Amino acid sequence: MTKLTVVANIHANPDQIELVQTELEKLVPVTRAENGCIQYDLHRDNDNPAHFMFYETWQSRELWQTHMKAPHLAAYMEATKNAIAEFTLNELTHMP
Repeated sequence: MTKLTVVANIHANPDQIELVQTELEKLVPVTRAENGCIQYDLHRDNDNPAHFMFYETWQSRELWQTHMKAPHLAAYMEATKNAIAEFTLNELTHMP
């Protein structure tokens, strides 16, 4: 099984930063407890408070895809549906 690294960049609308941060922080403990989650770290840009980034490591892409269908992620998406200005996601494979 090949590990998967995911980098997710979330840019909140300027007037929704606190809401987005609160909702993102809710994801951390629940996701870390999920099957296949090795690392799930939330970061915030030092120069741009509206920019958040998750650095994630999963045991496999399949387990990450299960995470993407999880109820807590759906709840986050519903709570922030009008609060996100931009979202990008990169799936990466570690190069030895």
